[in-house]
Amino acid sequence: MAQAHPPTGTGSGAPATRRDRLLRLGAPPVAAAALTATVAVYMTLVAFGNITDFGTNQQFVQHVLSMDTTFKDPDLMWRAVESPALQNAAYVAVIVWETGAAMVLLAAAWLWITGLRHGVYDRARAASTVGLVMVLLLFGMGFLAIGGEWFAMWQSSDWNGLDAAARNVALAAFTLLVVHLPTARAAGAERT
Repeated sequence: MAQAHPPTGTGSGAPATRRDRLLRLGAPPVAAAALTATVAVYMTLVAFGNITDFGTNQQFVQHVLSMDTTFKDPDLMWRAVESPALQNAAYVAVIVWETGAAMVLLAAAWLWITGLRHGVYDRARAASTVGLVMVLLLFGMGFLAIGGEWFAMWQSSDWNGLDAAARNVALAAFTLLVVHLPTARAAGAERT
């Protein structure tokens, strides 16, 4: 009687078939790697754009902080920051934060890529979490909460970045959820 052999590529030590490799492309770690790399490239381009074209978004920050295009409600205008030095310091802080998030996410993407070859994802998951939380803090707390509510950015028709911030929060939050999906190996270990 012939002995049954487990299918190749399923941990049996046998080489993976083309079908097994294709199925692996749909695994959560591959999706996490792709999404992390997407956010990493996006944040890199955002930071690069703000560094090389400093003046464009500098105007955005100046108008939001000075609240000069809001309804100018006297009960809110005391919040306005009209000092160019403080406005520029805030903008530089944003750029530094964006650059830091981009660097962490680029490292995380690299860790995902190397982790996919070895089936090890803990370091990639941890680095992705740090970078994605940085993005969530920047666009969620920084732009939606502080810019949108404290500085009443929602009142401005000219200098309103709430839609873009919401898209960035959604992308980072979705990516963070995918990063923390259980892997097949972990799910199988929990069942046993």
